[in-house]
Amino acid sequence: MDPDRIAALFTRQDGSFLCARWGRPVAPVAFGLAEESLDIFRAAIRAGFAHAGHPVTETDPEMGSNLMLFFMRDWQELQGVPDLDLLTGQDGLPGRLAGLKADQYRIFRFDADGGIRACLHFVRMSGALGDAHPAQLAEALTMRSALSFARDVAPSADLAALIRAAYDPILPVAAQDPSHALRLSARIART
Repeated sequence: MDPDRIAALFTRQDGSFLCARWGRPVAPVAFGLAEESLDIFRAAIRAGFAHAGHPVTETDPEMGSNLMLFFMRDWQELQGVPDLDLLTGQDGLPGRLAGLKADQYRIFRFDADGGIRACLHFVRMSGALGDAHPAQLAEALTMRSALSFARDVAPSADLAALIRAAYDPILPVAAQDPSHALRLSARIART
């Protein structure tokens, strides 16, 4: 991956750049999955973060769970999530997502040092994702939650190498300067 391609993955619509990784162990929880799919998601999350060299734990001491995956057939099901507005910091989220006809939505929260503190994934399992294989969906959601990607990404060997490079302990947990893409590209080239 060249630096320009990497920079594009972390550049937001307003032109700002943010590449952040988790600064604390990931404590995942999933809501709305069938029992047989839970093990697939747990295994994918553990494997994905192990590949990056980052720990996965049962609970976060401050938050309990910090990687929350919500699966539903329709966005209106989110109305049943207690304190959704407080959890997301956004009023009227179900109606907005329904109006956009979105298939998924992701929110990151950050620690003071800029590292990812929490990630909330909301996934509508009708429409385009209705026929997704659980293992493929689990891999995709794990990769999308590993770094603060500014756009949707699809699992690939290049993306896995980028994630692994971003978790190099020598690099900062967060960077707001696009020149960080040069550092990531150099790390990928060395592996």
